[in-house]
Amino acid sequence: MDSKKRSSTEAEGSKERGLVHIWQAGSFPITPERLPGWGGKTVLQAALGVKHGVLLTEDGEVYSFGTLPWRSGPVEICPSSPILENALVGQYVITVATGSFHSGAVTDNGVAYMWGENSAGQCAVANQQYVPEPNPVSIADSEASPLLAVRILQLACGEEHTLALSISREIWAWGTGCQLGLITTAFPVTKPQKVEHLAGRVVLQVACGAFHSLALVQCLPSQDLKPVPERCNQCSQLLITMTDKEDHVIISDSHCCPLGVTLTESQAENHASTALSPSTETLDRQEEVFENTLVANDQSVATELNAVSAQITSSDAMSSQQNVMGTTEISSARNIPSYPDTQAVNEYLRKLSDHSVREDSEHGEKPVPSQPLLEEAIPNLHSPPTTSTSALNSLVVSCASAVGVRVAATYEAGALSLKKVMNFYSTTPCETGAQAGSSAIGPEGLKDSREEQVKQESMQGKKSSSLVDIREEETEGGSRRLSLPGLLSQVSPRLLRKAARVKTRTVVLTPTYSGEADALLPSLRTEVWTWGKGKEGQLGHGDVLPRLQPLCVKCLDGKEVIHLEAGGYHSLALTAKSQVYSWGSNTFGQLGHSDFPTTVPRLAKISSENGVWSIAAGRDYSLFLVDTEDFQPGLYYSGRQDPTEGDNLPENHSGSKTPVLLSCSKLGYISRVTAGKDSYLALVDKNIMGYIASLHELATTERRFYSKLSDIKSQILRPLLSLENLGTTTTVQLLQEVASRFSKLCYLIGQHGASLSSFLHGVKEARSLVILKHSSLFLDSYTEYCTSITNFLVMGGFQLLAKPAIDFLNKNQELLQDLSEVNDENTQLMEILNTLFFLPIRRLHNYAKVLLKLATCFEVASPEYQKLQDSSSCYECLALHLGRKRKEAEYTLGFWKTFPGKMTDSLRKPERRLLCESSNRALSLQHAGRFSVNWFILFNDALVHAQFSTHHVFPLATLWAEPLSEEAGGVNGLKITTPEEQFTLISSTPQEKTKWLRAISQAVDQALRGMSDLPPYGSGSSVQRQEPPISRSAKYTFYKDPRLKDATYDGRWLSGKPHGRGVLKWPDGKMYSGMFRNGLEDGYGEYRIPNKAMNKEDHYVGHWKEGKMCGQGVYSYASGEVFEGCFQDNMRHGHGLLRSGKLTSSSPSMFIGQWVMDKKAGYGVFDDITRGEKYMGMWQDDVCQGNGVVVTQFGLYYEGNFHLNKMMGNGVLLSEDDTIYEGEFSDDWTLSGKVGN
Repeated sequence: MDSKKRSSTEAEGSKERGLVHIWQAGSFPITPERLPGWGGKTVLQAALGVKHGVLLTEDGEVYSFGTLPWRSGPVEICPSSPILENALVGQYVITVATGSFHSGAVTDNGVAYMWGENSAGQCAVANQQYVPEPNPVSIADSEASPLLAVRILQLACGEEHTLALSISREIWAWGTGCQLGLITTAFPVTKPQKVEHLAGRVVLQVACGAFHSLALVQCLPSQDLKPVPERCNQCSQLLITMTDKEDHVIISDSHCCPLGVTLTESQAENHASTALSPSTETLDRQEEVFENTLVANDQSVATELNAVSAQITSSDAMSSQQNVMGTTEISSARNIPSYPDTQAVNEYLRKLSDHSVREDSEHGEKPVPSQPLLEEAIPNLHSPPTTSTSALNSLVVSCASAVGVRVAATYEAGALSLKKVMNFYSTTPCETGAQAGSSAIGPEGLKDSREEQVKQESMQGKKSSSLVDIREEETEGGSRRLSLPGLLSQVSPRLLRKAARVKTRTVVLTPTYSGEADALLPSLRTEVWTWGKGKEGQLGHGDVLPRLQPLCVKCLDGKEVIHLEAGGYHSLALTAKSQVYSWGSNTFGQLGHSDFPTTVPRLAKISSENGVWSIAAGRDYSLFLVDTEDFQPGLYYSGRQDPTEGDNLPENHSGSKTPVLLSCSKLGYISRVTAGKDSYLALVDKNIMGYIASLHELATTERRFYSKLSDIKSQILRPLLSLENLGTTTTVQLLQEVASRFSKLCYLIGQHGASLSSFLHGVKEARSLVILKHSSLFLDSYTEYCTSITNFLVMGGFQLLAKPAIDFLNKNQELLQDLSEVNDENTQLMEILNTLFFLPIRRLHNYAKVLLKLATCFEVASPEYQKLQDSSSCYECLALHLGRKRKEAEYTLGFWKTFPGKMTDSLRKPERRLLCESSNRALSLQHAGRFSVNWFILFNDALVHAQFSTHHVFPLATLWAEPLSEEAGGVNGLKITTPEEQFTLISSTPQEKTKWLRAISQAVDQALRGMSDLPPYGSGSSVQRQEPPISRSAKYTFYKDPRLKDATYDGRWLSGKPHGRGVLKWPDGKMYSGMFRNGLEDGYGEYRIPNKAMNKEDHYVGHWKEGKMCGQGVYSYASGEVFEGCFQDNMRHGHGLLRSGKLTSSSPSMFIGQWVMDKKAGYGVFDDITRGEKYMGMWQDDVCQGNGVVVTQFGLYYEGNFHLNKMMGNGVLLSEDDTIYEGEFSDDWTLSGKVGN
C-alpha cells in the first residue's frame, strides 16, 4: 500500500483515518476511550471477542489486545497495549475475524490463519487446547483433481466453530456443533470440510453467532425455462398438490422439506426447548400453512422427523402418519405408532420431556419443568371440543405439533366452521395455564421468561391469507397477514384466473437481467440461509428448532439483504433500502423492536427519519450506524443497559427497549463499528479538507435516493401498471418500457448505494469509486430511462393516464407530493406525476457537485484531480443534455395538441421530436400557387411538407440543404435536394434563413450520426459540425421514380443520388449489389432477377455503365445457360462464351465467338455435344451465315458457304474413308458434282 503513489493531501489526510475508539457495553451515556497503548497507525478493520480483540492496519499487519490466555508468558496474556502478531509479519492481511475466544486472518493470497482457543477444534488443529500463534489452515478440495488449495476471501468465527468463504464462493467449516452445517456427528471437525448443502450456489457473505451460522446467498437465475421438479429431492413428497372439488380447486405449493429439522446430539448448553410456532411471513408462498414443532434435545437419541401430511375430509375420518427414526436402534427400521386419543399423545410427550430433563440434569443444567412443556406442546387439547370432527381435528394438529411436522388439512365447509378452528388457536396463555392446572412461569430467570415469551408468540391467533392474494411489498413487517393454522384457502378457478391476470402486469418491475452491473457491483437479489442452534429463534424460521443444514429464511426473499451480522443469540440483516431486520433473543431489547414473535425477522425501529447503513451485533446488544441530515453517521445502541449507581430497579436489566443515540459527533466520521461481549469499538476518520464528508454525502444521498426510487416503484408505478383501461396497446407498452427502465435504474442505484457502504469500510481511495471507474454504466442507464420517459410524454402518456388513474392519484395526493417534493397545493396531479417521473434526472447534478467537491481535496496536478474533474463535467453535461431532451419532448407534445388530428396519427411516433415549424409563415415554397398552403415541419428524423390534408415526409438522412447565392436570384433561398425531389424554400428574413439552414444541417448531422439520444461524452464529440457531409451512407425507399418505384436502396449517397457502394432491392425480388455513380449502376456489381415460372433466378456478376450491363461479365440464366463475355447496353455484345445445359441434359451445347446486340454475329464456334457436331465459321443474327466448317463425330467434314444454318452452293465434303466430294449443295443437301478419292 505504501509503495503506491499518493498525492500529498491524501497522504496527509490518511494520518487522521482509522482512529480507534472503544466503549463499555451497557454503561452509557459515556464518552468512548482511545484504545490504551495504541499508536497512530490507520486501522482498516477491527474484530472483538469476549475478552480480546484484533486490529488490522492499513499496511496489512495484525495486532491483538485484551486477555490472550493462549499466549505464553504473563506479560503477553494481558498486554498493556496491542501486540503485533509476529507470525503474520511479511504477509499482507486483507481481513480479520474473531470468535468468542479465537481469532482468524486471511492474507492477500487467500490463506487463512487461525489462533487462540482450540478446545472445540475451532482453529482447525487436532488435540490441542490452545493455538498460541497464527497457524495457516490447510483447505483442500478433495473433489478437484489434482488437489488444489482453496483460496479464502472471508472468515467468520463463533464460539466453537469457524466458517470460511472461498474465492469460488463456497463455504468451508470446522469446529464443533450443528452450526457447522456438515453431515457428520464426529466432533470436533479439525480438517475443514465443505458445506455441501450450499455447494454450487454463489455465497456472498458468512456470519457466525455463538452457536448459529448465517449465509448471504445470491438468488438463482430465473428458472422460467427450466422444468420444475415434481417431487422434493430430499423426502420425495409432491411439491405442488391440487385437489379438484365440485365448485372449487385447492392448490397447495407450501411443501416444506423437514431437512435440518433434526434432533442433534446434545451440546453442553442444550435444553429441552419447545415451540409451537406458525411459519409466518412466507411471502413467496401463495398459500400458507401452520407448522407446529417440538424438539427434545436428547444426548442418546437423534430423532429425525419426516414430514407428515394429515388430511381431514367430510367423512369424519382421520388419517395420520408419523415416521420416527431412532439412531440408537437398528436405524433403518421405521416405527409408525398411531395415537387414537389424546391420552396417548400426552404419554408420549411426557416420556420425551422427562428423558430430556434427566439428560440435562446430568450435565448440571437447571431442569425445565415438564408441565409447561406439555402445555406448550398441546395447547389445543385444553379447549373443549364441540363436535367429534373438531376433536379429531384438534388431535391431528396437536399430534403433528408433538412430532414436529407440517400439517396441511383441508376442511369441508360443513365439517368445521372457521370460528371453531379459530377457537383452538385464540386461547390466551393464561387460560391455557389455568386449564393445564399449573403455571407456565417457572423459577424467575431469563431462560424461563424467554420460554414464556416463545410460548406467547406461539399462541397468538393468526389471520387467514387467501391463496390468490397477490404478493405486495410490505413496508412494515408487523402488517403482514399470517395464515390460519391448518387451513388451505379454497378458491374458484375464476378467481385464480383473475389473480394470474393481475400478476402478469407487475412482472416488468422485477429486473431479471444479469449484466455488466452485476459483475461490478454487489447483487441485491439475495437469500438468507441459516443453520445451527435455534433455541432463541435466532435462525428466523418461526420456531426454536436447531437446523443441521442450511435452510432458507423465506420471508427475507425479495428484501434485498446486503449484509448479515450475528450476535450471541440474535441475528441482523441489513437491506439495500437502509432497513434492518432482526430476530432471535430479545431479552435486553437487542433486536431494536418489541414485536412478537421474535423467531421470525421483523423490522427494527431505529430511527423514524434516517436509514441504517452499517450494523454490528454483540453478545446481547446491537449497534446501528445511521445516516443523518449533516451526513455525519450517528451511532445507535440497543440492548443490555447496566443500572447506574444507586439505581437498583431490576427493570433496568431488561436493557434499552428503544435504541439510544450515542453522542459521538465530536469524534469524527465513524466508518465502521464492531461489537464484542462487554465492549464495542468504532473506527473514526477525521474530515481533512472535507474529503471524508464528501464521501459520506455521496453515500448517504445515494442510499436515500434508492429508498425514494423504491417507494415510487412500489407505491406509484406498480399500482399504475395494474390499473384497467390504460388506453391503447402502444401506451401500455410505453408505460411498461418506462417501468422497466425505471426498475433497471433503481436496481443500479441500489447496488451503487450498497457498494458505497462497503467502500466507506475500506481504504477510501477516490480512484476506486464506481461512478469514476465505470461511469458508462450510470450514463447509459440514465440516458435509457430519460429516452423512455420522454417517449411516453410525447405520445401523450400522462394525459391518457389521467382518466384511469384519477381515483388512485386523488387518494394518494399527499404521497405524490411528498415523493415528488412538490409543495404547491395548486399543482395538478398529472404535473406532479410528471415531476415524479423526471425526478431521477436531478440526481446527475448531485453526482457532478460531489465529485467536484472531492476534486478540490487533491492538488490540481494530480491524476485524481483530473479524473474527478472530468467525471464531474461528464455527469453535468449529461444532466444538461437530458434537461434539453425533456424540453424538446414537452415542445413536441405541445405541437401535437395543435396539429390537425388525422395527420397527427400518421406522423406521431414515440421517438420523433419537433425542432422547428413554419406556421408563422416564415418559410414558403418558391413558385407555389397563390392559394396553396405550404407548412414545413422539421423533426429530428424528417422534414415534413404539409398541404391542406396531405403531407409528404422527407427523411433527413437523404436530405441535402444548401443556401442559394444571391447572384442566382435566390434571395433568402434554401435549396432542398432529396433522392426524387428538388425544391427551393424562401424565408422571410435572412435571420430565418440562417435559423432554418442551421436547424436542418444539425438535424441531418444528428440523424446521420445516430446520436440524437446519446449524451456528448467527452469534449471532442460535443462539437457540432458546421454542415453535414455531402457524401453519406443512408437507406431510402423510392416512391416516384418509374424505374425504381418501391425499391429500397441502402448504401452511399452523393448530393441526393446513390453514389458508391450500395444495395438496391425491388419488391418483386430483384436485387443489385455493387457500385453506383450519379444514381445509376456503374462499376462492378451483382444483379439477381427471380424467375417465378421456373422458381429460379437469373444472376449477373460483372461490370456496369450508366445503369446497364456493360463490359466483362458472367450471366447465369434460370434455364441453366451461362454466358461469359462482353456486354453493352444490357445485351451480349463482343466476344463471349455461352454454355447451354450440362453433358447429362437433353441439349448440351457451347458457343464461343462474337456477339452483336445480343445475337451471334461474326466468327464463332458452336459445339453441339448431343449431335456430335461442331461448327466453325461465320454467323449473323444467331444463325450460321457465310463461310464455315462442320465436323461430326462420325468423321464427316463439311466446308463451304452456309445460309440460314444450311450449307448452300459450292462446298467440300470429306468422309471417314477419305472420300472427297466437291460441288454444289442445295437446300435438301442433295449432291450435284464430282467425287474423288
